[in-house]
Amino acid sequence: MKPHESSHIHKVSFAGLLVTLGIVFGDIGTSPLYVMQEIAIATGKIDSSYILGVLSCIIWTLTLQTTIKYVLFTLRADNKGEGGIFSLFALIRRRVPLAYIFAIIGGSTLLSEGIITPAITVTSAVEGLRLINTDIPVLPVVIAIITALFLVQQFGTKLIGSSFGPIMFVWFGMLGILGFSHILDMPMVLKAFNPAYALKLIIQQPSALLILGAVFLCTTGVEALYSDLGHCGLKNIRISWFFVKTTLILNYLGQGAYLLNHSYNGTNPFFAIMPEWLLFPGIIIATCAAIIASQALISGSFTLISVAISLNVWPKMKKKNPTTVRGQVYIPVVNWFLFVGCIFVILYFQESSKMGAAYGLSVNLTMLMTTTLLMFYMMIKRINSYFIALFLFTYYIIEGTFLIANLQKFMHGGFLTIILASVFFLVMYGWYNARKIRNSFTSFVKLSDYSDLITGLSRDRSVPKYATNLVYLTHANSREEIESKIMYSMINKQPKRADVYWFLHVDIADEPDTFEYEVTHIVPRTVIKIDFRLGFKVDPKINMYFKQVLDEMEENREIDLVSRYESLRRYNIDSDFVFIVIDRIPNFDYDFTPHDKMLLNLYRFLRHIGVNDTKAFGLDTSNVIIEKVPLLVEKSYKRVIKRRIVQNTLSLDGSQAN
Repeated sequence: MKPHESSHIHKVSFAGLLVTLGIVFGDIGTSPLYVMQEIAIATGKIDSSYILGVLSCIIWTLTLQTTIKYVLFTLRADNKGEGGIFSLFALIRRRVPLAYIFAIIGGSTLLSEGIITPAITVTSAVEGLRLINTDIPVLPVVIAIITALFLVQQFGTKLIGSSFGPIMFVWFGMLGILGFSHILDMPMVLKAFNPAYALKLIIQQPSALLILGAVFLCTTGVEALYSDLGHCGLKNIRISWFFVKTTLILNYLGQGAYLLNHSYNGTNPFFAIMPEWLLFPGIIIATCAAIIASQALISGSFTLISVAISLNVWPKMKKKNPTTVRGQVYIPVVNWFLFVGCIFVILYFQESSKMGAAYGLSVNLTMLMTTTLLMFYMMIKRINSYFIALFLFTYYIIEGTFLIANLQKFMHGGFLTIILASVFFLVMYGWYNARKIRNSFTSFVKLSDYSDLITGLSRDRSVPKYATNLVYLTHANSREEIESKIMYSMINKQPKRADVYWFLHVDIADEPDTFEYEVTHIVPRTVIKIDFRLGFKVDPKINMYFKQVLDEMEENREIDLVSRYESLRRYNIDSDFVFIVIDRIPNFDYDFTPHDKMLLNLYRFLRHIGVNDTKAFGLDTSNVIIEKVPLLVEKSYKRVIKRRIVQNTLSLDGSQAN
């Protein structure tokens, strides 16, 4: 099996369904911890019409948003089995260039969700300890759990990951049983399946928008569900969702029944429906579920950034594979940024009930961006235009209404989502567009036009030998082209004689797992170009892949990898290689617009945080040379300096110049 060959779970099995529970539904599965608490706080009036209305809103939000939009429709917009907002963007980016704006907005808000999710879920679970002892300090416990969670990321979750599924199965079972036991006390809550109660609440309740902002939290986690498509497979997600949805609705109905039977006294309804003997074990199980949900969002953030790097909307960063589990990646800079952000959220809000506003807004914005990208996807797929219009009308209305509702809480915490998302957006927007500016100043030449010159240089004994094999990394997409700067480096900057000149190009494909290469012999055994086509989820370990290419080419007798030096060749010593990476730096003598100058300065700053091409491509730094060249632009001068004629000026041949 190739190292990047898919190992996704495609067949429906009990093991597959169990793994899906542990990976996919942690976020949405822990929403009962805080949703009814938020709803109870939203208004002081607790009566049957209010409870039936909010329960109906929850049921139909889970049905329309999660079941119909995501589970039935969005999961079908897969990219060779992979899901998520950037996988969707990869499908349409060449046909809809402006789609990157919607993708990076959605990606930015999804990353901010990765900060808020651990804070709100773990805090909600640990707050249950106050029902046992009001003097228990909740915040130190929450901070200790969060700190431990981020510390272990560098080691991966291979050892404990197998327990996630069984724990979440116990969690969902507990949700369903607890809810069902209280429904028996107040069967009238089953009327909430009638959508008329939801409509009545929205129309007649003065604080309907505030209530909808709380209701919306029941569907958080759907983007994570979409992103995890590649890990678990479509059928496993769809089948397990109906079990998850059933237990969630049962629990919400049970909490609603409890509120109708008891006056709300500030106690979280989730813990209030637990019998006293179950309270402490229930808090332990809830905390474990919250940790698993947080882990899923943190791992999802690493995966999201990894794909963003491949698609050139995020700076190249140091990545690690902490375990042998396929697809598990760890990005230190991202991990500690998320950790600092999460601790700040906990310390700023203090209580889970105050975090809901920030949480809902981030998820809401991500949903709207996914809806927009789905529109482009359906248009490219030539889906019936009437269906597209109906789909857009329905979900822009639903998600637009929820957006207005969530914006009502902007000053109560929603502003934090905008600040966090703006930071991520600035990084993505700046990096993506600064690269476009740099690339617009890159000129390309045909290798065939220089083949005789390069061949002559290779045979010119008057030029000191630079390397046996000289390897350049090139950004030229055409198989027969390279940047003019490479020719400048090879010929003008310092003539570099080599026996074989290699030009390596990496093309990131729109599919996730593409893993192939092409060889173009410009001059046989002297000038060779290798084009790697890698999927956006494939690590670009070019040094490793290039060695494999060399072995295959030597086996096919296309090249000779034994040293060309006679004293070494007789002992079959391997040939030497030198890599040259051209680093293009902005030339600010050129009159960039203030916007472009800002982007280039941001690009330069972000490069210091990230890693260069040498580390990103896994090259051996001992034989890599980085050459810095300016971005020169062919342009007419605004003002031409005038030469002053001086007597006795001599020309090259020694005669007096006029």
